Amino acid sequence: MTATENLILEALIELEQAAAAARSPQGAAPVKVPILPILERIDRLATELPPTAPGDLRHYLQRKSYEKARLFLLDRDAENTRGNCGH
Repeated sequence: MTATENLILEALIELEQAAAAARSPQGAAPVKVPILPILERIDRLATELPPTAPGDLRHYLQRKSYEKARLFLLDRDAENTRGNCGH
């Protein structure tokens, strides 16, 4: 995994954790984590991927399929469900 891919994975995990924190148990106050900076970082890092980066990863990031991108980077792409676009 390249350094940029590793940074993308870290940001995707951070995004997933922020989303989980916002989904609080019933009756508990949700934790508000600003996700816009995380999304902007993912978008910026995606533009830094070299042309040789895996096409599936580029596709997932362009389509904002962040869970699929995270699974791809964790070598768990087989767990991804196929979307309408065939990926």
